Amino acid sequence: MMAGLPVTINDIRMAEARIGTLIRRTPMLADPRLPGVRMKQEYRQETGAFKFRGATNAVLALPPEVVARGVVTASTGNHGRALARAAGAAGGRAVVCLSRLVPANKVQAVRDLGAEVRIVGRSQDEAMAEVARAVAEEGLTEVPPFDDAAVVAGQGTLGLEILVDCPAPSAVLVPLSGGGLASGVAAAVKARSPATRLIGVSMERGAAMAASLAAGRPVEVEEEPTLADSLGGGIGAGNRVTFAMCRALLDDVILVTEEEIAAAMRHIHAVTGDAVEGAAAVGHAAILSGRVSPGPDTVCILSGANVAPETFVRVLGDQTR
Repeated sequence: MMAGLPVTINDIRMAEARIGTLIRRTPMLADPRLPGVRMKQEYRQETGAFKFRGATNAVLALPPEVVARGVVTASTGNHGRALARAAGAAGGRAVVCLSRLVPANKVQAVRDLGAEVRIVGRSQDEAMAEVARAVAEEGLTEVPPFDDAAVVAGQGTLGLEILVDCPAPSAVLVPLSGGGLASGVAAAVKARSPATRLIGVSMERGAAMAASLAAGRPVEVEEEPTLADSLGGGIGAGNRVTFAMCRALLDDVILVTEEEIAAAMRHIHAVTGDAVEGAAAVGHAAILSGRVSPGPDTVCILSGANVAPETFVRVLGDQTR
């Protein structure tokens, strides 16, 4: 199942050696209200999300002169923030292209880290078109948000961490968007614990990887506003890495509703005291809704905490969702 895939466990081990002193080892806690469920608190990572792993690995894999000239990406917010931080730490320039659907708090966070922000269109695909133009006309180097072997290998270091605290989980529930996190974590976990089920979870509104896997090829979906805004965007018609890996390594894909995401955000806040974004809550949404029955040592990856304050206040106050 894993033979011939674009990213291997050896790539992930090399990424761990490259970035291990730069990233945080995030905690894993038992959920006191859901027996058998463990929470990987990756939202405590640098820049508030798992994306710092992949961005840092990708930047450090490039020649210094390339980073100095400038790297560019399209993002729904978290990858842009991570790339800005990683490029800045390496003495380089970062340009981040965002659609108008990206929340204002995430746009400002990217700017605050020194990146040049370009707001383009109303979809991730339109932002990615600007990236292609910047590469062709400005000589910048793209660091994709997910469909890149170095990015996937960096995200896979999270899978290695999970196995340190929980050597043989019955299942790992991973937020699924473009598939960078799911691909990397699945490659790491399956290499060490092949019996572990890897379940990708996304929102019902505009889940591009889920639609592509169902169709057997990358397809476009219409982006819609969602609490899980970090999971928005397409996977790219020419996807080279993550579609094949998700198709080979994921055991199941589950979609959850906006109401279920909101309930999961409230649940996580109640048990941790922390505000996580909707994308981070989709694993819990799958469990709380009954779509997944947790076995012993079921790990939910809480992927990010960069939620707009007004959104979180609304979610906490709307107990009818």
